Amino acid sequence: MAFDDLRGFIRALEKNGELKRIPFEVDPELEITEFADRSVKTGGPAFLFEKPKGSKVPVLINAFASMRRMEIALGVDNIEQIAQKIAGFLEMQKPEGLLDKLKMLPKLAEMGSMFPKTVSSGPCKEVIRREKFSLDEFPILRCWPGDAGRFITLPMVFSKSPETGKRNCGMYRMQIFDGQTTGMHWQKHKQGAEHYRRFIAEGKQARMPVAVAIGSDPATIYSAVLPLPPAVDEMLFAGFLRGKAVEMVKCETCDLEVPANSEIVLEGYVNHGELRREGPFGDHTGFYSLDDDYPVFHVECITHRKNPIYAATIVGPPPMEDFYMGKAIERIFLPLMRTQLPEIRDVCFPAEGIFHNLILVSMRKSYPAHARKVMHAIWGLGQAMFSKCIVVVDEDVDVQNVREVVWKALNNIDPQRDIEFVLGPIDSLDHSSRLPNFGSKMGVDATTKWPSEGFTRRWPNVIEMSPEVARRVDELWKRAGLAK
Repeated sequence: MAFDDLRGFIRALEKNGELKRIPFEVDPELEITEFADRSVKTGGPAFLFEKPKGSKVPVLINAFASMRRMEIALGVDNIEQIAQKIAGFLEMQKPEGLLDKLKMLPKLAEMGSMFPKTVSSGPCKEVIRREKFSLDEFPILRCWPGDAGRFITLPMVFSKSPETGKRNCGMYRMQIFDGQTTGMHWQKHKQGAEHYRRFIAEGKQARMPVAVAIGSDPATIYSAVLPLPPAVDEMLFAGFLRGKAVEMVKCETCDLEVPANSEIVLEGYVNHGELRREGPFGDHTGFYSLDDDYPVFHVECITHRKNPIYAATIVGPPPMEDFYMGKAIERIFLPLMRTQLPEIRDVCFPAEGIFHNLILVSMRKSYPAHARKVMHAIWGLGQAMFSKCIVVVDEDVDVQNVREVVWKALNNIDPQRDIEFVLGPIDSLDHSSRLPNFGSKMGVDATTKWPSEGFTRRWPNVIEMSPEVARRVDELWKRAGLAK
């Protein structure tokens, strides 16, 4: 069931024992981070801080910080259900007869209900403030001691392509410079940065409109972090996840739309060529990302609900809340990856790999060097181009069991023969690359080697106990009082 807004999600978390209200004062300066970090590392709850120091606006954090919370957020019993739904749409064929056409009608009707819908107004318009406002009124977090300041960490940032008019919604951190301006952390490879580059290249106007929504229903928030192709509207995909259209409302000061159910909306602009030093920031790598120059976002108008709720997240040494968001991406996008690479059986992004540092892949191998073909294909898939290390194993290896992968991969490789290095784009937050955004990547072919790949020795079998003996010992184990 889709949630109408953030508040419905909060009620569901509370009903399922996944949220704890904190009724006393806690400081957004570092203290909320410590609460959230301790909780996610120990399997604790999400928090609603009802009295953050210095603000009347409550703070929601860790709302996505477990697989159970991700399932609640997306309205499923298991994330795999979304992957199966995607697979069902991908399998749609052109109908050949009347019966086929009739069978397709329910799916076509379902697809039609997903497109975002423009409405005249919404809860985010309950309070409209064009003057005498300040970002300092909101409990914006300073997450880690070495951070350059306070950062908005869970924003949905809306912009339009100056060339095509197509909308993008991405999640980019925003450092608070003062009550009316922030940084806009548009990394070079992100779609928001591309809109800004096109805006500068056209040079037709001084200001590029930008709108930022904070707090919405969970599927809509989540859609802002998804690695979708540029042609796919995040709000359309949110409608797919919700099972119904996202209602969008036009901004007060510009020709952009935001989710009507948003808690807080910041309307404003970035100037042609106006940059300012942003960062450092304690990032998802577990290290402070380095300071650099980014566009400045000027806030012209703030709209919000009466008694709004401020939604936030923190990132840092894994596992953090973003790991669970990423794990859901891994499961949801596997069917899409398999449309390009049907030989892939499964993929895994371990927490310690922080998304781009390590991908484990199991595959059905059909010809010599097949694993290398898979590595290079993944490096050509959207944001998967940032994958620093790809380890490919045979289809019988459970890549969700990292211990099994390490054991079998290290047994299967001859390092000189099975490891290759390539040069290419690197994640902007990677501090180890030789140059910003450019460096090397490693592929490891840890599959069984064949004679046709130059391996002429016998490949040994894995040690396994006889199933018959295992069954006999099951009974003896019980008789010995060892069964739990």
